[in-house]
Amino acid sequence: MLGALALLAVWPDAPASLGATVPSVGIGNGLVYEVTMTAFLMFVIMAVATDTRAVGAAAAIAIGGTVGLDALFGGAITGASMNPARSFGPALASGQWTDFWVYVVGPIAGAALGAFAYQLVRGVTEND
Repeated sequence: MLGALALLAVWPDAPASLGATVPSVGIGNGLVYEVTMTAFLMFVIMAVATDTRAVGAAAAIAIGGTVGLDALFGGAITGASMNPARSFGPALASGQWTDFWVYVVGPIAGAALGAFAYQLVRGVTEND
C-alpha cells in the first residue's frame, strides 16, 4: 500500500492505474486464472516448506520460478496478482476497484485448493 501511495505522490496522474490489477477477460475467466495460479504457487510453497530435500536456494528457485511462470502465463490476462495485498495497495491509491473481488476470492480459494491438492499428493507419512 505504501509503495502504491508513493507512486501516486510521484505521479499524481496515476499512469497505468499505478499497477492496479484489472482482468482483461471476463470475470469468470479472470477468477479461474487467479485461482489456478495461486493454487500452483501454494502447492509449490507447501512442497518446499515441508520437504527437507528442498532448502535454501532450491526452495527459492522453485517458488520464484512458479511466480515467474504464473506472471508469464497470467500477467497479461489478470495481472497475475496471486495475493489480495498485492492488489489492494494499487487499487486504493488509484481508485481502480474494477472487479477487485476477483483478487480477493481467487487467491484465497486458490491457496486453499493448492494446500488441499498438496495434502492429497503427499498423503500420510510416518511423522503425521
